[in-house]
Amino acid sequence: MELRGRVEMLADALPDLRFLLEEAANTPVERPGGSSASTAPVTFAAQATTDRTPVAIEPILTALAGSLASPGVQLLLGALAGLSGGAPSQLLQFAPGVYEATLNEANQQTGEVSTGELRRILNDKSAVVFDARTALEYAIGHIPGALNTAPKPGTPMSQYVSDAAEIARIVPNQRAAIVVYCNGPFCGKSRRLGEALVQAGYSNVRRYQLGTPMWRALIGPMVIEAAGCRYVLEQDRTAAFLDARTPQEFAIGSLSAAQNVPVSDVIRAKDDGRLPMDDFNTRVIAFGADGAQAKALAEALAHNGFVNVKYCDDTFSGLLTNLRGLAGAW
Repeated sequence: MELRGRVEMLADALPDLRFLLEEAANTPVERPGGSSASTAPVTFAAQATTDRTPVAIEPILTALAGSLASPGVQLLLGALAGLSGGAPSQLLQFAPGVYEATLNEANQQTGEVSTGELRRILNDKSAVVFDARTALEYAIGHIPGALNTAPKPGTPMSQYVSDAAEIARIVPNQRAAIVVYCNGPFCGKSRRLGEALVQAGYSNVRRYQLGTPMWRALIGPMVIEAAGCRYVLEQDRTAAFLDARTPQEFAIGSLSAAQNVPVSDVIRAKDDGRLPMDDFNTRVIAFGADGAQAKALAEALAHNGFVNVKYCDDTFSGLLTNLRGLAGAW
C-alpha cells in the first residue's frame, strides 16, 4: 500500500487527528538545497514520487503533546517518519513532554499555556496570573504567585466568574500578558473569565486549562492562606497539619492538630505514623517558623508522593494571630 493510503487508514482510526495531518500537508517547508520552491505547500500526493519532499512534522508533534504515549499516536509517528524520510527517534526528539502539554480545546477565545510555560511565567514574572476561582477556594490553596479578585456582581454561583472590571484596575494595560486558571478542564471558571477579558478588550489572555489538579500532580505544593487554614481546621478532620520547626520549638507550643515533622525527618515520619501513609491524597498543610521553612517541608512531602500539599507562606506567629479565637486551634 502506498504511503498516502497508510496515512489515510491511520487517520480513519484517529478521527481527531485528521485535521493535523491536513494542516501539516499544507505547511510550507524548505526543500533540500534551499530552492525557491521552498514556499510551495507540500502534499501527501508528492510523497509517492522520488522527490521525497519532507513534510513539516513539528506542528503535528506540538499538537499531539498530551497523546504521544498512546498506541495510535505511535503508529502515526511511524507513518510520519516514512513521509519525512527520517526515523521515529528523530521525530520524537521534537516531541514535547507532559510538562508542555495543553488541551487544544475547541472554540476557545483565548490562547493556552502548558504547565511548564506557566512555571516559567511565574519565575520570570512575564505575565499576571489570576486564579479564577472563589475567594475561599483561593485561600484553601492556590498556585504560588497567583492573584484573586472578587466575583462579578449579580452572577449566580453556577456561572461564577471573576470581575473583569476589578482586573482592569489591577492591569489597566489591555495589551499586557494575562494568564487565568481554575480547577481544570471541566470547571469553567477560567474559560468564562478569559472570555470576559477578551470582550473587555484584552488582547493577550491565555488559559492554563489543566488547572490546579495538574499543577499539584506535576509541580507540587500550593499556598494556603490564613482563611484557608481556619476553614480546614474547622471543616476537615482528616487533614494533616505538619509543623516544620524544631522539636524544641514545637514543644513550646503549636497547633493542637499538628505533628512535628522537620524537613530532615520526612522519611522517618513515613515509618512512625506521623504521615498518612494509607492515603496520599490526604490534605496536608505545612507550616513553620516562616514561609520558606514551610515551603521546604511541602516540597519534600510532594517529592515523596503526597499530591495534595499546601504550605502557609507566613510566620508561625502570624499564623497564630490569624487563627486567634478559633476554639481548639492550639
